[in-house]
Amino acid sequence: MTDLDDIARLREVDASDMLGTVAALPSQARRSYDDGRAVDPLPSLEGVAAVTCCGMGGSAVAGDVLRSLFRARLGVPVDVNRAPELPGYCGPSTLVVVSSYSGATSEALAAYEEALARGCRTLAITSGGELAARADAAGTPKLRVPSGLMPRAALGHLAFGLLGALETAGLLPRLGADVDEAIAEMQRLVGDLGPDVGGDRNAAKRIAVAIGDRVPVIWGADGFAAVAANRWRTQWNENAKLPAFSAALPELDHNEVVGWSEGAGRAFSVVALRQTDEAEDIRARVDLSLDIARKAGAEPVEVTASGRSPLARLCSLVVLGDFTSTYAGLARGVDPTPIDAIAELKAALARSA
Repeated sequence: MTDLDDIARLREVDASDMLGTVAALPSQARRSYDDGRAVDPLPSLEGVAAVTCCGMGGSAVAGDVLRSLFRARLGVPVDVNRAPELPGYCGPSTLVVVSSYSGATSEALAAYEEALARGCRTLAITSGGELAARADAAGTPKLRVPSGLMPRAALGHLAFGLLGALETAGLLPRLGADVDEAIAEMQRLVGDLGPDVGGDRNAAKRIAVAIGDRVPVIWGADGFAAVAANRWRTQWNENAKLPAFSAALPELDHNEVVGWSEGAGRAFSVVALRQTDEAEDIRARVDLSLDIARKAGAEPVEVTASGRSPLARLCSLVVLGDFTSTYAGLARGVDPTPIDAIAELKAALARSA
């Protein structure tokens, strides 16, 4: 196992500098929020009855962020579509946001073409590729974000760019204060969680070591904490190159909790993403559910979001999870950046097409 306080060894293993990429999330967010606000033209939102965000993998998370933070405040439903086909309701009164960081995601391209065919109002978010070319050809409004990253590492560009664009379009309220707080909170955490901060003072290193060889199961209350739990899971998959699972409360108390039977949890670590002002019913559920998992042999780890606004709290959990999953990979001597299994799968699918 790699000593996470051995800076020279970390740099050697982290050949593609995922730690540096994680640390750049606040600057990504600032740049792309401003770029999103400056997109011109934007689709008209007059009479819009629904918003559908299309994408896959890391490119779809921007839609999850939008839905979790604003669904209770918007007058129209927000859906996240992880499929090549659009839902049946999509039509001229639907805003379809197609997000593909690479611009080459087949499912996103198919959804984009269907959106055009149905007369939907469309917005493309991409770093280039085929999606950018098709958007230019069709005259589709487009937010072009910087290239050169893994899609999962471009969350700041994709999510904050989308928020900025929809604020300017009039769908979202003014977000400047919340964005400023979120960026400041991320910057603080980057300073606290970087590789030069020892494990005795570095929460991300401590959590990675505490989980160790156990399989993490990440829990978050429905809403932005559930989005953060899903992000932790996928980052653990891609950065640590290990299985991980996630679930949301209160839903997991109607099914998953039964699986934590005696002895069944010995190979797992349950990571609970919490808030200081949890609703009483959620607090009780988390505490009781952790007790059940603990009795099953699982090792619980509790993480508390920081910040005032929901956006800042979500971002605090994302930054901590990104650092933790990266350290988990480095501890195993694994470069967090490459995703060979996905590349091999795409190549095999292309050969069989």
